[in-house]
Amino acid sequence: MDLTISIAGTRLSTTLYEKPQNLYLYLPPHSSHPRGIETGLIFGQVLRIRRLCSKQEDADAHIKQLFQRLCERGHNSSSLIPIFSQAEDNERAFLEKNNNADTRHVDSTGAPQKLFLHLRYHPEDPPAHEIQQLWRQHVSQPRNEPPLHNLESLDGRPFGPTRLIVAYSRPLNLRNTFSVRNIHNRGREISSYLSDR
Repeated sequence: MDLTISIAGTRLSTTLYEKPQNLYLYLPPHSSHPRGIETGLIFGQVLRIRRLCSKQEDADAHIKQLFQRLCERGHNSSSLIPIFSQAEDNERAFLEKNNNADTRHVDSTGAPQKLFLHLRYHPEDPPAHEIQQLWRQHVSQPRNEPPLHNLESLDGRPFGPTRLIVAYSRPLNLRNTFSVRNIHNRGREISSYLSDR
């Protein structure tokens, strides 16, 4: 649990709990990861901190610590400041959007219909926004054709996702080569010993 809960008078107070042994080894800036990873990390952490801390000053202190820890990992403070500013704007917009949820193009659970494209990350591949743009131009909203989400299946149900999510996985690294872990090929399975009795 990443939350510290205390009672102040007749009210509950919450703040972020961080393990004392946490080394905060965030990705360094020279790591071979998509550019959006750094932005996504900051956006996600700022949103998480603002939602978990009941006091403004606690949230501000944790966000300042996050900024300092990223700088200690080698990130440039001048490039971090605009991302943190956008993260604060994003947090406010997220809360407003949650209060006025859009109900268009949702599935039976109430979630927007999404299509996931899973790719192994490579720095030379086209960025996710270009793939999404091609998706919109040629599949989701082609020119002079009905949008994909307006089509219906044979039984009259809405067909087609409204959003493409490009999901990356990391490529194999040296650890995968030299530290192979194959748990299932280590002899008899544990359950087989139980049936011998």
